[in-house]
Amino acid sequence: MTGLRGTSSGPGTEPLREAAPALGADGPRPARSARPDGYAVLRAGRGSLLLHRRAALVAAVLAVLLSAAVVASLCVGESFVPPSEVVNVLLGRPSPDELVVGTLRLPRLVTGLLVGAAFGVSGALVQTVARNPLASPDVIGVTHGAGAATVAAMTFGVTSYAVLPYVSVVGGLAAALLVYVLAWRGGLHASRFVLIGIGISVALGSLTRLFVTKGDYLVAQQAKVWLTGSLNGRGYDQAAPLATVLVLLVPFLLWAARAQRTAAFDDDTATALGTRLGRTRLGLTALGVVLASVATGAAGPVDFVALLAPQIARRLTRTTHIPLVCSALTGALIVVVADLSARRLLSPLELPVGVFTALVGAPYLMWLIVSTRSSRSGGTA
Repeated sequence: MTGLRGTSSGPGTEPLREAAPALGADGPRPARSARPDGYAVLRAGRGSLLLHRRAALVAAVLAVLLSAAVVASLCVGESFVPPSEVVNVLLGRPSPDELVVGTLRLPRLVTGLLVGAAFGVSGALVQTVARNPLASPDVIGVTHGAGAATVAAMTFGVTSYAVLPYVSVVGGLAAALLVYVLAWRGGLHASRFVLIGIGISVALGSLTRLFVTKGDYLVAQQAKVWLTGSLNGRGYDQAAPLATVLVLLVPFLLWAARAQRTAAFDDDTATALGTRLGRTRLGLTALGVVLASVATGAAGPVDFVALLAPQIARRLTRTTHIPLVCSALTGALIVVVADLSARRLLSPLELPVGVFTALVGAPYLMWLIVSTRSSRSGGTA
């Protein structure tokens, strides 16, 4: 990836280091290639890669924190397991705590990690397309579409955890397609995209409640827990489809990590850089929708993770675009810590993980709305 020489204007652009020739004893030295401030160039043979130094440092710190949260989640429960025994189980060594750690806690933890990472990346992609920090799959109707389809399937007797994730994907895709079509007016306007998504979310929420009231009592109770977002009883059966989707989407996510840098610019700047905005936005949106839908099928609509994770990652890294790796790590960390809190803070009562993410996410959403309105009013004054 190469930088633009000279100066450029427009939101999201970074100052570039000029490739000025240096004078040496034998005359001018060859100029170094220009690169944005704060980036390092990694070279491998003939290829090279721009690496944001602060983003790499933040990713390393998040990985350490996530590792600590993983160990704590496997240690803490109805019975405490020493960290040394947790490590033995993870490394496949004989341990008397194999049943507790390897069979009961680890599958749930793996599901939480994948769900959090998927929601984090999904939120980053949707917010990039909408250019709005308030946009996320749970705000614009994707998770509500997945939830409505899943609850409808439960109402009509489909309760297999092997089938429900695929039903969620269909519902999420259908909701996203509806929002995209209704928001398209010769182009995709960010504000219209978010407002129509909120309207569709409200309508789908009402439809979901209708299915819950019409269903069998036991199915209704199961649907209510699922709609809150829960990792209780989740295991490898739910994690496997999500892991498969994440692996299959790796090449597309590598493309998205590069495409989102130009998609985050205003339309004129992005078009001047040669970006096909319509195709790029459609591709980024489709990736975000698929990830959010599969994650919803695995654990239910765990609200606010897709809203929180990208903005936390962006504020930590101070990048002009939302970093996908840091968003994934942040989302996984939020879900793991929230699930640990849900299991232990009110023990023996175990709450759904979505309750704790909502306790943090709802105040943040209100603060974000107030701060956004304040900044706009200040800019027009």
